[in-house]
Amino acid sequence: MTVKANTRTVKGNHSFRLNQISRRTEALFHVILGLFALACIIPFLFVIIISFSSEDSIRTIGYSFTPTAWSLSAYEQVFKMGDQLWRSYFNSFLITIVGTVLSVAMCVLYAYPLYRKDYKLRGFFSFLNFFTMIFGGGLIPTYIICRNLLGLSNNYAALIVPLLVNPFNIIVMRTFFQTSVPFDLVEAATIDGSGEYNTLLRIILPIVKPGIATIALLTSLAFWNEWFLCLLYVTDRSLYPLQYLLMEMQRNAEFLARNSSMLGAVGAEAAKTLPTQTMRMAVVVFIVLPIACAYPFFQRYVIAGLTIGSVKG
Repeated sequence: MTVKANTRTVKGNHSFRLNQISRRTEALFHVILGLFALACIIPFLFVIIISFSSEDSIRTIGYSFTPTAWSLSAYEQVFKMGDQLWRSYFNSFLITIVGTVLSVAMCVLYAYPLYRKDYKLRGFFSFLNFFTMIFGGGLIPTYIICRNLLGLSNNYAALIVPLLVNPFNIIVMRTFFQTSVPFDLVEAATIDGSGEYNTLLRIILPIVKPGIATIALLTSLAFWNEWFLCLLYVTDRSLYPLQYLLMEMQRNAEFLARNSSMLGAVGAEAAKTLPTQTMRMAVVVFIVLPIACAYPFFQRYVIAGLTIGSVKG
């Protein structure tokens, strides 16, 4: 018996479809999905092309897939930051890795009791988690608590702790538990003498790996793209994450371009040669490229996680 694509061949030339979709409809779906994939990929490729375009080309013909001249000036400006650039890269990776591990651990430890039917305070803590999704204390009370009470200022904790608990991720993780782990399995483990932590670590977690991978990806994206916490709590440049450093560099370049008339003849000429537009795109490339390279390693877990519960076993 040979299986190829969605057609199974049985006894020579006789074959039947593994699904009930006609070939024309399937071809139409392929075209639609192909167009959707292009709509996702082409903008990123366009950003890369613009980042390698010359500033004169953008002034002349605007953004184009075929610039009149190519240039590395945007990347040269970025690399002029030297050690500060690589320090910020290190900070971003450190904050993302540590923050993701701690956040996923807290998410699992909060969601697991909400999944347990025998937990008496299950309803209360579910409501408490949902309540924080709708109502928040506001920026000023949060700033006072983090800065004055918790001492989150000019340290890595200031860039990690405020994002550790995500109510939405907790609800998603609880749903993974409910759809993937039969409660009878927990009861059977308890009867066999398994403790709570042993049941969670050795029985439950291996089953919900796709859910954990999905939460980890969403959390890592949140930590990687975060810059507002640095604006609030950090003034030490050695702690700047990549996003905030590049945003500051872009902001400084735009400030020089707007105020070139106040800088004298030499300063005005230097400001005019700054690759403001292409630098903005180069910044996007620096930020997106590491995540784009890491995503394929999570892809199969994410797809499995997003489809859990859609098909009954």
